[in-house]
This record gives sequence, C-alpha cells and structure tokens, in this order.
Amino acid sequence: MLVNNQNYRTVWMQDNFVCLINQTLLPHKFEIYKSKNCIETADAIKAMIVRGAPAIGATGAYGIAQAALEFTGKDFENFKIHLKKAEYALKSTRPTANDLSFGVDFVMKKTFDNFDAEIAKKYAVKAANEYADWSAELCRQIGENGNKLIKNNQSILTHCNAGALACVDFGTALSPIRIAHYSKKNIFVYVDETRPRNQGASLTAWELAQEKISHAIIADNAAGHFMNQGKIDMVIVGADRIAMNGDVANKIGTYEKAVLAKENNVPFYVAAPLSTFDINSKTGDDIPIEERSEEEVLYMHGMDEDGNVKKFRIAPKESTAKNPAFDVTPAKYITGIITEKGILNPIKEEIERFMHKI
Repeated sequence: MLVNNQNYRTVWMQDNFVCLINQTLLPHKFEIYKSKNCIETADAIKAMIVRGAPAIGATGAYGIAQAALEFTGKDFENFKIHLKKAEYALKSTRPTANDLSFGVDFVMKKTFDNFDAEIAKKYAVKAANEYADWSAELCRQIGENGNKLIKNNQSILTHCNAGALACVDFGTALSPIRIAHYSKKNIFVYVDETRPRNQGASLTAWELAQEKISHAIIADNAAGHFMNQGKIDMVIVGADRIAMNGDVANKIGTYEKAVLAKENNVPFYVAAPLSTFDINSKTGDDIPIEERSEEEVLYMHGMDEDGNVKKFRIAPKESTAKNPAFDVTPAKYITGIITEKGILNPIKEEIERFMHKI
C-alpha cells in the first residue's frame, strides 16, 4: 500500500521482531509497532494494533515463527509443547476471524514436518513469509476478479476497513476498488464511518486518501438514504468468517447494509479469500461472535484543535453498553462472493465446489 508515496505491507518480520503498522494511531499518526516476542504479538492482535482477518492471519503466522525462534532448548518434543502454547495464545485473541487459525495452522504444520528444533526454526520463518506472500497475492487476485464487476463512473459503498491495512497488502473489499483506480476507471467510494471503532472513517478513508481515490465519509445510518437516491451502484464488504451455506460474519452493521441493498436493488458483494471459509461452520449460527469492551461504545477518540489525540466519553456516566463486534449476513442477501478463484454464488453447492480449489 502507498503511505506518503512509499510502499508498505501491514505486517512483516525483521530479525526476531514482528513489525506492524499501528492502526490504533491512524489516521493522525503513522508509526511502526515492533513486537519483541510472541506474547507481545498476541497482545497486538487483541488490542487491534493489527486487525482485519487476513492481516491477523499473517500476524499469527509470524507469531508462531517468533515463538519458534524464542525456544532455547534442543529437545523436539519440548519444542512442540512450546509452540502449542504459542498457538493457543494467538488463536484465543480474536475468536471470529477464520484466517487467524488458518495462518497459525499453516506455519505449525510446516514446522512440525521437521524433527530437529534448529532446522524447524528456519522452516517456521520461511513458512510465515511464504504465508504472508501468498495472502498478499490472493488479495491482488481478488482485486483483478472484482474489478470486472466495476464499470466506469460507478459509486461503491464500503463498510469497516477491508483494505490493505486489514490484509498484508491490497485488501479484500478495497482491492477491486484499487485495481479499478489503477485501470483509470472513474469511481467514487462512499465510506461508512463504522462505529464504534470508526475503522471506515479512520482507516478506509486514510487508505483512499493515500491513493488519491475519490471518496466521502458518511454516517453509518446514511447509507439507505444514498441507496434510495440511486447514488450507490454496488456494495463491497470484507468478511471475517464465511459458513458453508454462504452466511457471512463481518463487522457489525454489515447485515443492515445487506438488507438495505436488497430492498433498493443494489448488488451486495463480499470479497474474501477462500481461507476465510470455515468448513466447520455449517451456517452463520455456528460462527462465534466476539463481544468487545463497552468502552468502545461509550467513548470516542479524536484530535483536538491543538493536535492532541484524546479519549472522551460521549454517553452518560450512568449508562452501560453492549458491543458485539460482528454480525452475520444470511446468504440470501449476498449477490456474490469475490475470491481469488473467481466470483461464486453464495449457495452451498457452489461453495463446496470452490473449496476444492484451496
């Protein structure tokens, strides 16, 4: 992704450090967070220094590589026990996104194929880099496939951040938009603010501004208004987990946008790699929904007139809040799912056919 005209990835490994663009500081400050060990990497996922399903999948992969390098003994059985503890620490940080387990499992399998701890360490780092490269390439392919749906002079609604920051590079929902922009198509993006963490207003808008893609931030409850006026030609969102019947878990508020799109005859697309599909989730009812701190609803962060970023309460001190981080959109509201292998209909038979391509 472009940041001040330089190319960055969201996550990478340098020596024994896992390097992350600190997303909690954007859009006001660009800073690289360097995690020194696997526990710090797990904490960075939990604190949402890094977020987005593919991005935390790659971060989890690097976390396992980091844990492997931290092991000081030589006994391979103890090495495996050490990595199993790291696996649990990483996987327990964010329960909804399937890519986290996928990335961790990818490196674990490649590492356990060896029977010498020192050799396994090298394979762990190699596997984590391989996973990150593969994940970035999948997102590029999603962009190429999704670009075929976008016509010149169209307007697209997004929800949350499913851009390069949510992935290793390119993004999922923003990847078709990026490729359309690179193809010289004239496009406009309506960016949902995405309360309560405002990832749309803070992150998606920041990415689009860096790429000089025309856009406007809108309140979450304004999308229906613009659809009804005929100003939105399609919706593209990302996904954290997709069930085998085509139900999709994504950032809270996605379900509302899908229902509005259906009512207003606006095509609603989900962009996600096949690694986001969970063969153990038959329907959306099987997907765990993360409940986050009520403080995210009761408080907001912003920059004051002096340039200081502050946290401030927006609700009465007597009030409590509920804060589900995700909701489930039933397959019947989804026009298609844009993957690296093509665009599939969200029906069980089509999904099962595509899953054989992983």
